[in-house]
Formats: sequence, structure tokens, C-alpha cells
Amino acid sequence: MSYLKSNIKIIPKIKLKETIRNNMEKVSFEDFYEVPNLNFDISRLRSDLDKILKNKKFNSPGVTHFGAIPINQIPNDENSIKGNNIRGKYWTIADDTGKEVSRDVDIDESKYTQLVPEFEKTYFKEVFEILSKKYKLGRVRLLLKEPRSTLSWHKDPECRLHVPIITNKGCSMVIENVAKHLPADGKVWITNNTKYHNFFNGGEQARIHLVACVLESPFKK
Repeated sequence: MSYLKSNIKIIPKIKLKETIRNNMEKVSFEDFYEVPNLNFDISRLRSDLDKILKNKKFNSPGVTHFGAIPINQIPNDENSIKGNNIRGKYWTIADDTGKEVSRDVDIDESKYTQLVPEFEKTYFKEVFEILSKKYKLGRVRLLLKEPRSTLSWHKDPECRLHVPIITNKGCSMVIENVAKHLPADGKVWITNNTKYHNFFNGGEQARIHLVACVLESPFKK
């Protein structure tokens, strides 16, 4: 006990705050890209989300605490927004062997060019058209993350574009060892989902983002 007492260093409160601040400044958010000069009307997004949810439900094929509503599809192909096409291919490290395994099916994201009819007379159409002019997109979906839940540790074939619509302070995107909260303020983010990541919702409110597959990465390889 005397040895422990003699070797414990008491860090002054002010010094501790400085240490924490300095460590935070060293954290790199290079895998989170805030799109400049692009901001959507969050009130209109939420209003039209409410209208959509009166007629459509989140689909969660084989994934707990997760749901998706497709915004676009392969032209005239309703099957492109059903079943495993809602999820798509990803890789994960499933157990203590540390072996990487692939899950689900390959999807030709470039074919998803047609807006789903239910979104035609909503603000989502305008958002979809603006984003499609700015970026080469694949599937665009509304993604639900239920309260007090997390996704698997995985990586995707492409980056993801996010427009947070409903969120809370307990929600964060984690890419490798870096976590970041994406606020629902109309801003647009692109995240480097080609690296291992997950998303957790530690709050008591559902999180809903508009999420699009981005086929041309803005990140350096």
C-alpha cells in the first residue's frame, strides 16, 4: 500500500482538462467529410418523413434493431428494393478467429437511378435530384437505428453519404477507433465506410438518416 501511495501522481484539475483537450485535438476525423455549401431544410425533411411513414414501414430483412425504406430503385424493377437488395454486400470479422468473411449479395449500385413512386411529391425528390447531380450515387435509403442498439463491426464496398434527419446525442458513427456524432441540422456528410465501422444509438429515441451509396470516393486511398 505504501508503494502505491508513493507512486500515485495527483493530476491537478486544470492540468487534467488540458490533457484531455490536447488528446482530443490529436484525434483525426479524416474519414468524416462534411460537404461544403450544401444544406437541406430539416423541417421539410421531417415533415415529409412523417407523411412517408404513414404509408410505408421500415423493412428489416434478417437484421435486428435496423430498418430501411428505399428511396430509389432499378427502373421498373420492384424486386430491386426487396429482400437482400435492401442490405447489400459487406465484410465482417465474425468471431475470435479474426477471419474476415463476406456477407450477403453483390449489388450493381449504378443501376439504381429511378425514384420510388411514393417519394415523387415529397421534398425527398428535390434532395435526391440535387445529390444525384453532385455525386454518382447508388442506392439511396432511409435507414433506421433503434434505441439502445448497434450495428455489426463491418466494412462496405463504397462510402456512404448521410443526411441525418432524426438523431440524439447518444448516436455516433465509429470508423476504426474514431467516433463522431452527426447532428440533424440539414448538413451532408460522407463517411469512409470502406474501413471497418459501426453505428450505435445509445439514446432512447430512434435514429433516422437518409443514406446513399457514393460510387466515387472523396477519400484518399
